[in-house]
Formats: sequence, structure tokens, C-alpha cells
Amino acid sequence: MSADLWQRGCERLAAELPEQQFNTWIRPLPAADVADVGAGGAVVTLRVPNRFKLDWIRNQYAGRIEALLSELAGKPVRLDIALANRELARDGVERAVANGVPSAVVAAAGPLSAAQALNGSARAAPITLATLAPPLSRQRLNLNLTFDTLVPGRANQMARTAALHVAGAPGQMYNPLFIYGGVGLGKTHLIHAVGNALLADKPDARILYLHAEQFITDVVKNYQRKTFDELKAKYHSLDLLLIDDVQFFAGKERTQEEFFNAFEALLAKRAHIIMTSDTYPKGLVDIDERLTSRFDAGLTVAIEPPELEMRVAILMRKADAEGTTMPEDVAFFVAKNVRANVRELEGALRKILAYSRFSHKDINIQLAREALKDLLSIQNRQIGVENIQKTCADFYKIKVADMYSKKRPASIARPRQIAMYLAKEMTQKSLPEIGELFGGRDHTTVLHAVRKISAERQKNTELNQQLHVLEQTLKG
Repeated sequence: MSADLWQRGCERLAAELPEQQFNTWIRPLPAADVADVGAGGAVVTLRVPNRFKLDWIRNQYAGRIEALLSELAGKPVRLDIALANRELARDGVERAVANGVPSAVVAAAGPLSAAQALNGSARAAPITLATLAPPLSRQRLNLNLTFDTLVPGRANQMARTAALHVAGAPGQMYNPLFIYGGVGLGKTHLIHAVGNALLADKPDARILYLHAEQFITDVVKNYQRKTFDELKAKYHSLDLLLIDDVQFFAGKERTQEEFFNAFEALLAKRAHIIMTSDTYPKGLVDIDERLTSRFDAGLTVAIEPPELEMRVAILMRKADAEGTTMPEDVAFFVAKNVRANVRELEGALRKILAYSRFSHKDINIQLAREALKDLLSIQNRQIGVENIQKTCADFYKIKVADMYSKKRPASIARPRQIAMYLAKEMTQKSLPEIGELFGGRDHTTVLHAVRKISAERQKNTELNQQLHVLEQTLKG
């Protein structure tokens, strides 16, 4: 077997893949080990620095790489992608803690020992200061918020893909990355995941996560002490800045000035900035236009409320993390009735688990109904088609009567279609029932409105933001 098989394979990939993809995912990889296993073929072992790169390369490129290497070798080649030793050790720490090993024991044993203990290894690494996991407080990152623990779905697909690209090649594409959406949809989880992935890849990277209010506090403190050099030293030297809820900068001119300076300094040195907000950049109020224009200069992506299948997956995964199995029919029942966001799903799950433990009953739909009876009664009382019609009419400044009238000018037809869409999404009413409540319209008219608004929501940022506002208003 030729020792340069991997090199020749990379040359072919460079010719086939778009340059940006190759430079981001393939070029930085270390040389692979090639082992001949006789007439049966060969095994090419590729060591990658962290788990998110392992998953991405395995899902996106492994099939093509295997086929290409087999073609070059003239016999079957199997690609074995594995974590490098350093990441294996870090992964061992996280899995040890997740599997009930006390964190104090893990800290005392060090990351490699924790991994070996979990895997039943007889040879334990010596405990030294060098093997202890680095402190996480300086980055303020939550180790549990990773790409592995983020449930993927249509609602976060674009944002997650962009975040993966940033984690793989910070400072290159999508800078700044601006992620917006309603509360509890996973924005914070996603930016922590980027920080954790980069830290796993480059432990010496200068990363900082903070809420916008913490930046405001820092500005006020340094303004009072007249120590702005300290502020610049803290923020201008970062490799990755992760900042939550930038809408809190509204009306704070000095804070906006200092953030603008930090923003410019970081971009100039090709550091990466990821921000979250409850609205898209142009929807921010009382924030300097030169800031919002820079927010919008990279990539702006939305995280939507999770769709039904995604809500089910979230519930089942989180129940599993709690050491409990949630029956699929119960997960579907809860997901159909709790639609707002991931945070509300977690709250509903906690209630069900607590009710099950206190009553010593198995989890089923009846138990879930009892555990969530207050939530369900509030929801059923608050969100009805009539309430949706009134809310939409007030929002778009038309009469409620226009919702079920035969008038068809765009200024009325558009809000009416939006109200039909929300009625389908937020109530248990059937299409014929909704049509009847909108002036006796045929169910096909309702279906057309639902499909039209749903498709436009994916492309029209302004409409998407309006729908977010309406949904949050209706949910109280």
C-alpha cells in the first residue's frame, strides 16, 4: 500500500471540493495513518482534534473520501475517523461526570485518568497539575452546552450549520455571525457550543462569553475609574467574543461607542464575533446605525420555534439525560400542547418527572395531563381563534370584522392570511373549523394561506419578526 495514499487523496479532494470547503475542513487535518490489511483492502485512520469536526467530516465527506481512496488504491479502503488523544481525554471528563463520577474525583484524577476510569483501563495516568482540566470560569463557558447536546432540526438548521463553520474556521467566514429569535429557542446554547468546540480544538484560544448587561457593567465601571485601557486590554485581545442579547445596548450611547471600538478592533485582527438578539439587526431600536449596519455585514440567521418532531426529540433526549425514558406517545402529547420554546418544554418535562416521582406512577398521557393541567387550562383559555383574530387586527390596524368579511384588498387579506396561519399553528382547530370562523371560508382557502405564510416566513425576515411578536403576544 502506497504511503502517499492520503496525500494523493487530498490532492483529488482539493480539485473536487469548493476551495473554501477544502481549506476549512480537509487541509488542516494531520496526515492519516495507512494500514494494509492484505487482499481484503486497507484501513486509513484519521485523527481529528474535536468531536464536532469528527461528526461533520463523517457526515459530509467520509463516503466520498472512502470511495476516492479505494479508487486510488485499487482495492477497498475503510476510513476510520477517531478523536486525537487530547480531545479523547476531554471527552472522557465530560462523559465521566455525565455518568455519575463526582466532579471532585474527576478534577483530582485529571482528564486522561477520568477517560481511562470510564473505559475500564487498567493503566491510570499519573496525577499532575499538567493533566488537570483548565478552569472554565475565565471563558464563562458552560461545558454542557455543546453541539452534541443541541438537538438539530429545521428550526435551527441554518444557524447550527453557520455556527459549525465558524467553530471550524474562526475569523474567516460569517464574521460577525448574528443569531436572532425569541426567548428559549437555543441561541445561548449555540454560541456556547461554538466556544466549547474552539476551546477543545485550541485550548489556548482567548474566548469570552458574556451577556450584554455584563459588557454594560464593565463600561460603567471603567468609566467611573477612568481605566479604559483595561477595558480595551480585556476585549480587544480576544480570539472569539460571544455576546448574548445585544438589544440591551439600546439607548446606552457610551456602551455602544465602546462596543463599536471593540468590534472594529476584533474584526481588524480577524477575531470572530457572535451575537444574539431577540430581533434582526434592522429591527433593533435606539442603537446607532453604524453598529446595526456592522451587525448585518456578516451573516444574520434566525432560530425558529421548534417544529413538532424536533420538540418530541428534545423531550425524549432531555428525559433520557434525567435517567428516565419518556414514552413516545407522551412526548407527542406534550409537544403538541407546549409549542413556544425549548425552555417551556424543559419546564413541562420537570413537572411530569416530579409528578411521577411524588405519586409513584409510571409516565403516561393521563399522568402528563394531570401534571400539566394548569398549563393546559391557561393555554386553552388564552389562545383561541377569536383571540388570534383580535391580536392580528390590532397589530395590523384593521377592524376585527375584516377578519371574516369578504373584503379582499391587500391591507386586509394579508393580515387575514397571517391570522389563519397562526390559528392552524397555535390551536387544535381543523382547517374546516378555522375556515368557518373566518366568515365561512372553504378549508382550501385556509390551507392556501397556511402554506403561503409558512413559505414566506422562511425567506422574509420582516414577516418572520412580525410573527415572532404575534406569537409571543398570544402566549402571554
